[in-house]
Amino acid sequence: MKNHNGMRPLDIVVLMKIIALNDEPWQYRDLSSTLFISVSEISASLNRSMVAGLVDKEKKKVRRNALMEFIQYGLHYVFPQVPGPIVNGMKTAHSHPFYKQHFSSDLPYVWPAVDGNARGQSVEPLHKGVVKASLQDDILYKLLASIDILRVGKVREKNLAIEELKKHLL
Repeated sequence: MKNHNGMRPLDIVVLMKIIALNDEPWQYRDLSSTLFISVSEISASLNRSMVAGLVDKEKKKVRRNALMEFIQYGLHYVFPQVPGPIVNGMKTAHSHPFYKQHFSSDLPYVWPAVDGNARGQSVEPLHKGVVKASLQDDILYKLLASIDILRVGKVREKNLAIEELKKHLL
């Protein structure tokens, strides 16, 4: 068995993309091209997730209950985030269009992006390809925005994000 040197933020992105595919068949190169992550990084990520018990031995099926447990109780400790300076970017966390209808905020949270259509407090994405990948996949975008709520949100926001994540994962 391979050594496990801990999860990396991009591992969550890879697992969320597999969830977003909703049981459609996929290959490593599919994940690579849609997430803007190299095939070798996809392979290493799935190996880490397998050792952590978040995917099966074949590295094709996400163990949804285990992933939900990790996201709900551990993610904010492992991948904490403190919002940064005001930048242009793509809306995330409670500023995502779905969550915007539930919460109001004076200042949106955004993933930094030069050609972003929003201005707000920066939240470092889990991987540099998140903005491009989210532009191509609305479900992935919502899942990653939900993850960001767990990283930077308040209790009420986190509760709704957990409910939404459970709808997709369980």
